[in-house]
Amino acid sequence: MKTLVNRQLDFMGKRKIAFAVSGLLILASVVALLLQQLNLGLDFTGGTLVEVRYAVAPSLDAVRQTLEGAEFRDVSVQTFGAANEVLIRLQQAFDADVGDRVVELLRRSGEEVDLVRAEFVGAQVGDQLRDQSGLGLLVALGIVMLYVAFRFQYKFAIGALLALLHDVIIVVGIFSLFQIEFDLTVLAAVLAVIGYSLNDTIVVYDRIRENIRKSRIDDMPAIFNESLNQTLSRTLATSGTTLLVLVALLALGGDMIEGFAIALIIGVVVGTYSSIYVSGALLLPLGLSREDLIPARKEDL
Repeated sequence: MKTLVNRQLDFMGKRKIAFAVSGLLILASVVALLLQQLNLGLDFTGGTLVEVRYAVAPSLDAVRQTLEGAEFRDVSVQTFGAANEVLIRLQQAFDADVGDRVVELLRRSGEEVDLVRAEFVGAQVGDQLRDQSGLGLLVALGIVMLYVAFRFQYKFAIGALLALLHDVIIVVGIFSLFQIEFDLTVLAAVLAVIGYSLNDTIVVYDRIRENIRKSRIDDMPAIFNESLNQTLSRTLATSGTTLLVLVALLALGGDMIEGFAIALIIGVVVGTYSSIYVSGALLLPLGLSREDLIPARKEDL
């Protein structure tokens, strides 16, 4: 038994370092969001979509340079389904012959190109999507807090909420820092990160609560360390297998879901870190004690 205890990792002993790392990441994310903001996709900003089909898979850089060399601005080019089908996003007002003009420009390079569709995403739709998505995120966080408070105790709810905010801010901040396009698929990934991170946090919290009730000591850091070590293998196995799938999705899924896969990969890594070092460690400054979980004994009748 002593050997097992000695082999345990001292997570709580490193919590100040973890808090410092998290603080720096959050600060960098907030600064990036304030200075650079998000590189919002067409779903949020409004603009024109043009889908074309080549006889042979083209060079996306060549397509982008051709269009940017003409009258078009803020051009985004990616494959759509097959390698010879290209989706072009233009942040400009829509007109009826925009698809024909794009195809004419691309045909000048000698390529065989056909127009599949050309359509407009209105700015009003983008505003509605942005507002509704933000509201959905707040509602999700609120429901999570109520659930954890009901199942555990309000201090657990505060810790879980802060950990989830930690994960979301860092994921969104990385997208802002590197100016990766933020569209509806990325937003869906951010919401999925909330669910993934919460699942890990609930597992850790459940073990902490169980160990507090079973333990005869009041050393909270020692109890938290024991709980984290007991759930560590499960946490790493879950995140490891999830990352394998997401890396495969990033490599083979195509450009349409690239942002989705990147957001989930970042979210899984950050969520795994926060479930180990943030969500549990936050219970210490919140003052969690045995009395919060063990009800007072009823007097004998």
